[in-house]
Amino acid sequence: MRAGQERSRLPADPAKKIIPAGKVVSLFSRLHREGKRIVFTNGCFDILHAGHARYLRQAAVLGDVLVVGVNTDASVRRLKGEGRPVQGEADRAYVLASLSCVSYVVIFREDTPAVLIGRVVPDVLVKGGDWKGKEIVGADFVRSRGGSVRTLRYVPGRSTTSILRRASVVSGKR
Repeated sequence: MRAGQERSRLPADPAKKIIPAGKVVSLFSRLHREGKRIVFTNGCFDILHAGHARYLRQAAVLGDVLVVGVNTDASVRRLKGEGRPVQGEADRAYVLASLSCVSYVVIFREDTPAVLIGRVVPDVLVKGGDWKGKEIVGADFVRSRGGSVRTLRYVPGRSTTSILRRASVVSGKR
């Protein structure tokens, strides 16, 4: 196989799925006009693990386009404390964009995705089952626009915090 043929088999550059904040409204307005059902979720996604992968795949089947909002490094530090995130926002966004079930990734600065949800205007807002009973940011907005809010089953023992805890025990930094 020639070099050119090998390259043509590679998937598109994941970086193209990372949308700058300034292009969010125009892109998602166009997708809505095209009749696409937009699914939105968000998180820190500090260390991508099997729980995340299962959750994102389940979210993707709820619509045509899966948008993942990712907290900036500064907002992760405010939410999770010093020492977090383990990986920078650009790396976290790139890894998420590399997943075939993820259509777009948008990095947001605020501690909650409320502003971003207002710009994307998703048809479906999705959070993990660990949010059951908690107020899901943006739920009222999405419902007021005729959309739905879904919580997906939480996979016990699959969290970044538990992975970091196990890693600190292994490395003796407990």
